[in-house]
Amino acid sequence: MAATRAPGAFESRHIGTDADAQRTMLAALGYDCVEELVTAAVPESIRVRELAPVLPAPATETEALAELRALAARNMVRRPLIGLGYHGTHTPAVIKRNVLENPSWYTAYTPYQPEISQGRLEA
Repeated sequence: MAATRAPGAFESRHIGTDADAQRTMLAALGYDCVEELVTAAVPESIRVRELAPVLPAPATETEALAELRALAARNMVRRPLIGLGYHGTHTPAVIKRNVLENPSWYTAYTPYQPEISQGRLEA
């Protein structure tokens, strides 16, 4: 089966466990199969009893990308309406004075201690 896959397929670019590695890990934990490990690790109260939903047949990476591109092509690009334009408003003086005219809000400059102690020269 692996020989029929295209070179560069998703599976060949990712490292996973093979059957021998899985058996070695299970033996190190003292189990013969994955089902025994799950039975020991997952409490009975949280196990799912119903069957999982039926999934479609697996697809190659190329097929999946083509399907996703077709799905994305169905999106309609609309004009965003957030932040379009400036609307004249009245800004209260207290906001102007304490926020817009205060350099602490728009500069990274922080006076160091000697500068604060000896006062500032201001024009």
